[in-house]
Amino acid sequence: MLKRMPFERPTEHYDERIYKIDEQICEMLKLRKQLSNNNPGFPPFEYISKWAETFELYEDFLKAVFGTLRSEEHYKPMVDPSDFRKHIPVLKSVEKGNFFYTLNSIKQYNNASVVTFNIDWDETEVPSFANNHHHFELQIGEEYDCRMLKGGGHSGHAFTNYVVSPPLPDKTPGLELTFIEYFKPFSEKETGTKIVFSLE
Repeated sequence: MLKRMPFERPTEHYDERIYKIDEQICEMLKLRKQLSNNNPGFPPFEYISKWAETFELYEDFLKAVFGTLRSEEHYKPMVDPSDFRKHIPVLKSVEKGNFFYTLNSIKQYNNASVVTFNIDWDETEVPSFANNHHHFELQIGEEYDCRMLKGGGHSGHAFTNYVVSPPLPDKTPGLELTFIEYFKPFSEKETGTKIVFSLE
């Protein structure tokens, strides 16, 4: 995910009478993670409707709560790259449809790597891409945590930086970097576009 701004407490008020209830909520969240192997999914809407009626809560509020509960991983603290060491040249490209995907180099830091994923296109062929481009997630392997750091773009070009921790090895033969496109962030719905760079 994109790097978050520090969370600021929205109010100084807290009713201490609900401290034990809030503590129990945290305890239940832990139990929920354990029972579901940290893969809870999302309750069917009929369950949400029933709970909203039973506990006098708004359905949309419960949908937002359960939507947040299934995305805890996105709140995991992200490694802040420090002590730049070197660039690893990659110089790989993949052309798919109207898009040209490139991976030029990997920045190596003492505690992480930074991968920049580039997309180029002809605006006469794909004029609206910049306004509603999709979201790519980087996958390398279970041993690596890959997070979107930032992105940007302009006419005919977009880029996204990803922080990878622990850092990738300086020598990369056999390593595969896979970029999977989703319709939107935090979604499980893939568009079908998968870009794979096999490093040498």
